[in-house]
Amino acid sequence: MHLLKTAGLTLVLAFPAMPLTAVEAPTGPVIEHYGPVFDTSTASFKLDPSIRYRAVMDVSDSPTDAAGLNRSIESAARYLNMHVRDGVPLSNLELAVVLHGAAGKDALSDQAYATRFDTSNPNTGLIKALSLAGVKIYLCGQTAGYRGYGIEELNPAVTMATSAMTVLSRLQVEGWSLLP
Repeated sequence: MHLLKTAGLTLVLAFPAMPLTAVEAPTGPVIEHYGPVFDTSTASFKLDPSIRYRAVMDVSDSPTDAAGLNRSIESAARYLNMHVRDGVPLSNLELAVVLHGAAGKDALSDQAYATRFDTSNPNTGLIKALSLAGVKIYLCGQTAGYRGYGIEELNPAVTMATSAMTVLSRLQVEGWSLLP
């Protein structure tokens, strides 16, 4: 039993104390060191391993700390890891990531990133691992133009697109599901 006193009220909480630390989840099997996922073998809603899953992730946010990994991009690794763990073959997964807005900086090469932010790009290893797993990564050309990023400054795994809106609308017309 726990007592909580606030604003002149005393609340009696009758539940066991829970640890305040988060449980760490393992990574892999597709993207090691990124995209931790928890075991859901007891879940009632299962994925159909015979379906071809085509998804495009819309990523516009990025950490304000230039040395911080973009957890929204890391969600792409999580997507692959959890689907393969749930029995979907990697060959049945097509994934694209569209970077725009603040996330545009995460598409830069280490050299270009270091020139602009005085540190190497913390997303380089993640982007390389995603690319090796077949994920297509696009940078909004409008974001690049607005922020002054030249195509020669991009990570080699990133493709410049006309705009984020263009990629998102085209892939959805082609049957891809949008993961905002």
